[in-house]
Amino acid sequence: MKTFCCSVCGQPVYFENSRCTHCGATLGFLPDLMRLAAVVEGDDGLWLEPVENPKPLVKAEPRAYNKCGNYARHEVCNWMVPADTGEDLCAACRPNQVIPNLARPGNLDRWFRIERGKRRLAYSLLRLGLPMPSKSEDPKGGLGFAFLSSCDAPPGETVMTGHAGGLITINLDEADPAHRERMRLDMDEKYRTLLGHFRHEIGHYYWDLLIRDGERLDGFRAGFGDERADYGDALDVHYSKGPPVDWQDNYISSYAASHPWEDWAETWAHYLHIVDTLETTAHFGVAIERQMPDGSVQRADPDYDPYSVADFQALIEDWLPLTFALNSINRSMGNTDLYPFVLSQPVIDKLHFVHRVICASRCTQG
Repeated sequence: MKTFCCSVCGQPVYFENSRCTHCGATLGFLPDLMRLAAVVEGDDGLWLEPVENPKPLVKAEPRAYNKCGNYARHEVCNWMVPADTGEDLCAACRPNQVIPNLARPGNLDRWFRIERGKRRLAYSLLRLGLPMPSKSEDPKGGLGFAFLSSCDAPPGETVMTGHAGGLITINLDEADPAHRERMRLDMDEKYRTLLGHFRHEIGHYYWDLLIRDGERLDGFRAGFGDERADYGDALDVHYSKGPPVDWQDNYISSYAASHPWEDWAETWAHYLHIVDTLETTAHFGVAIERQMPDGSVQRADPDYDPYSVADFQALIEDWLPLTFALNSINRSMGNTDLYPFVLSQPVIDKLHFVHRVICASRCTQG
């Protein structure tokens, strides 16, 4: 994730901000330009970047925008929609199929938290050049989201976070930090976040799109195993007997050891963790140094773009010392490790496969 600042006063702002905390300017993320900018509403109801903003290098008429419908009506989004598209919802919100029941107290706040995580996911997908058609655009192969509460489920049915046929369902209870922490402890997980859910479940969607339908099954099976193994039986074994005792030698998480599909989704999510975090550190000017075998110190280039870098090894060589530093900082504060994972060589090889698939997809998309 890049760092952003208010384009009127220069105040640093978060990706999620809808208003500058210093000058009060209205902020909106412009997905066509991939930046968070101050915007002002004109007499015609359209939004433009104010004239005080830095002049573009190439002179052009400023593009007019509308607020995303979920921004204008519910304040759960901060993205803008180019007015000439005629769309009501932004690229991040268009895939929504089911939103929470807003008549229930607290659901608007839970939806806000869910959308905050989903927009970070959408940012990553746009940066990676991955296709993300909505179900309305492609009913069969498109992407959809459903945010459901167990309170609104039919009697006797539970709402499970998961993926099926392009539809990603998120249990609304996951937006409650206390509930999510209880689930993390009950399931003996090292990491459980809303953003992590989105990155994992979207991995299943892209398995269908890029592996199954992308004629990459042989390469996938060579690294992850045969996905034709019965999925239900595999999960039953995982939950009844637990993962293999040596799972850390080959998998990024214990859940990844349950079935090749889950191994792929966990590895995919981890790849998104890596590139997004490295972009953030690069934008903050964090220097990553590596001690070389000859005793010299090699410093990474702080200006490189992890979303477009072709050298996978550079990602890993920067990631490992960064995570060691982050964990050390957390321990200095008396907290648990920020990054509670170990990257064995088989896991790195799987991450490399994900990297190659994404790079190939980007080239295909142009």
